[in-house]
Amino acid sequence: MLTKLQIKEIKEHFEKAQNPVFFFDNDPDGLCSFLLLQRWLGRGKGVSVRSFPDLNVQYFRKVHEFNADYIFILDKPVVSGEFFSEAEKHNIPVVWIDHHPIGKNALPASVNYYNPLYNKKKTGEPVTALCYQITNKKDDLWIAVVGCTSDRFLPEYYEDFQEKYPDLSIDTKDPYDILYKSQIGKIARIINFGLKDRTTNVMNMIRFLLKARSPYDVLAENQSNHSFHKRFGQIINIYIRLLKKAISLAEPQKKLLFFKYAGDMSISGELSNELNYLFPDKMVVVAYIKGMEANISVRGKKSRDILLEAIKDIQDSTGGGHENAAGSKMKSKDLERFRENLEKILKQKYIKSAFS
Repeated sequence: MLTKLQIKEIKEHFEKAQNPVFFFDNDPDGLCSFLLLQRWLGRGKGVSVRSFPDLNVQYFRKVHEFNADYIFILDKPVVSGEFFSEAEKHNIPVVWIDHHPIGKNALPASVNYYNPLYNKKKTGEPVTALCYQITNKKDDLWIAVVGCTSDRFLPEYYEDFQEKYPDLSIDTKDPYDILYKSQIGKIARIINFGLKDRTTNVMNMIRFLLKARSPYDVLAENQSNHSFHKRFGQIINIYIRLLKKAISLAEPQKKLLFFKYAGDMSISGELSNELNYLFPDKMVVVAYIKGMEANISVRGKKSRDILLEAIKDIQDSTGGGHENAAGSKMKSKDLERFRENLEKILKQKYIKSAFS
């Protein structure tokens, strides 16, 4: 968690920020982080960052468009040096709140960076949890639970949520049980798929969520939220079809579940998460192919280390993420070699563990 001093410093930044802009990752953790802060602060504009994995300099035009005097970055694992250079050039303070492992020492001195992974007591909870720690606004408890559980984290205040909303919760210690089996989990998935829509519809959803008084406002479909309910209905049908196809490829004797697909929409992160939930003992790899490029989500124990080892000899590939949830980009023509590398690494690890 954040320290008391870090919370004090962040709040001081908010006091100075009269017209902030929030850049947040295009997933429920990023969105819920923004919602918590904006609903508490009462001012500022939000920008969902769809570029993967970085916040690149092209987004700086939003700073000018909103005439922002402060920049807050939420849940982005990478920010380009050019983006920071633009902020310095225009003398705009940057506050970056994150939970991904990065090369902290490479950051410009002007960036105010907050990440509990680099505190004396290291923790890696989602940015939603950090933002709720800052705001502590009890009316927004449900938003905090949505963001945390969608990032596979069970916050200590889930019990408070159960007490307040027993019909929306289930009794479990597994956050993915909540995500896939409860009504608050359904809200997380509705929001997640709603982010995969046209910019106009995404902004309408965000405006709705900024005003929503309770989770029931989100669950009850009406004219105000019809567009993202409709989007959820469209995507969930595609998602279920792909999930069933991926499940059919799982072989009991194999440690690797490798699934690739193409189409108009990337939902590799969502598919890999649920496949990991269904097959916790396997290394799950889901590759979304779009033209010459492949976006890859990897889930499983030590998946980041295994991924980085598997892409060492693959030119122009990139990779990173959390210890057990990572991602990569590479040329689609290199997918087969990537798969072969993974199988070789997993076989070596299996043999090593068998004789250790």
